[in-house]
Amino acid sequence: MARERDVDLVEVAAQASPPVARLMDFGRYKYEQSKKEREAKKHQVNVQLREVRMKPKIDDHDIDFKTRTAAKLLKQGDKVKVTVMFRGREITHPQIGKALLDRVLASLDDIASLEKDAMLEGRHMTIILAPDKKKMAAKARAAAAASGGVAVAEEEEDEAIIAAAEAAPVVDDDDQIDDDAADDDGDDEAGDS
Repeated sequence: MARERDVDLVEVAAQASPPVARLMDFGRYKYEQSKKEREAKKHQVNVQLREVRMKPKIDDHDIDFKTRTAAKLLKQGDKVKVTVMFRGREITHPQIGKALLDRVLASLDDIASLEKDAMLEGRHMTIILAPDKKKMAAKARAAAAASGGVAVAEEEEDEAIIAAAEAAPVVDDDDQIDDDAADDDGDDEAGDS
């Protein structure tokens, strides 16, 4: 019967009693399944892990700038890994790095939630922040209510902040950064010979 109609005989349920088979064009069926999978992939959101790096001896303005960069990344829907890099003898005072990470977390608390608490990995102390849609929506509603029901336009970001957000590196779980490669100053820390 399948040969007469130029279709395939496909076994649908082998475990049933009696086994169930169906007459169909199997090539067309596989094509439609792959088409559905492609369509489902289009609607998926790809969340990336972006990194903002700083050192313990950072100035207040620089902390604010890095925090605004992290906020921009969170608003774009990406997770943010905030890293404090210790150089030389700075590692003997990890409480300074922890206080710095706590300060950044406190300033981003209204748009982000803490996904991974501060952890010292070698010479890097990191936290991971995830965007919190509920907190962002509540903040937007509060801003709209404060302005008399008129939707407040997003405040214009400095071009430098946008450029920094775009330049923030995408981090994979298996990426490990050398202490020498992460040194922004390019100073040789081997000491004077």
